[in-house]
Amino acid sequence: MLSRKNRFHGYNSLNHTYRLGKTLRGPNLTLRYAANPKRPTYRVAVVVSKKVDKSAVARNRIRRRIYEAVRLNAGLVPGSFDLIFTVYGADFATMPADKLQEMVVKLLSALK
Repeated sequence: MLSRKNRFHGYNSLNHTYRLGKTLRGPNLTLRYAANPKRPTYRVAVVVSKKVDKSAVARNRIRRRIYEAVRLNAGLVPGSFDLIFTVYGADFATMPADKLQEMVVKLLSALK
């Protein structure tokens, strides 16, 4: 799990990234990002809608797996960015960990 300093807190903090951020798209996964020079490090949020899976257990599993993939590849985040991963497919709950990491690494390495 990511440390508290690397996670978003509060609804309004996401609004800035949604309004001013840029978007990178992968298969069933979108990364919205914006530079945040006010912070010393990056922040991450993972959004999984009820449309993806009705079960909260499955949605939380997807969320935890993506947080862990970001934590393991934190060195790819250049500087202080606000990152929002939005999931559009339920297959992330059962996907092999190496494939999930590969998708996250691909999006993180494209950050500018």
